[in-house]
Amino acid sequence: MLQLTIEQAQIEDITTIAAFNRAMAWETEQYELSPEILTQGVSAIFQDKEKGFYIVAKDKSQNIIACLLITYEWSDWRASTIWWIQSVYVKPEYRRQGVFREMYHHTTQLAKKQHVSLIRLYVVPHNNKAIATYQKLGMQIQTYWVCEAILTPQTESG
Repeated sequence: MLQLTIEQAQIEDITTIAAFNRAMAWETEQYELSPEILTQGVSAIFQDKEKGFYIVAKDKSQNIIACLLITYEWSDWRASTIWWIQSVYVKPEYRRQGVFREMYHHTTQLAKKQHVSLIRLYVVPHNNKAIATYQKLGMQIQTYWVCEAILTPQTESG
């Protein structure tokens, strides 16, 4: 069993989180993200707490081995906040060892304390391992599809 510390990320974790996000985008979608834009994006979370927060998992040597981002959505249907889990990444050598499960448990406990009504995430449909993990944790596949309108020019390839 891994000895893990699950905690809110700190500003000094920005470089690691950006690198993890870049690796995740490539692994799941073969999408090449700009390190500069990623660093800006990750930094923005630490500069504006209204955007969300990161959670990290650290091994016994206190090295970051995984991260996830929580962002907020207001639900008028529920008159409460929904948390979105985004940017999930676990270093390959730590996968299938319960790291995400521990991070998810930590997240749900925080959410309950803050009276969050629902936790959501989106997953690439062909990422069967991730889908199986989420379902094992009790998450259910919903019927919503994600639609988007890109309003700024993309500077990354993809």
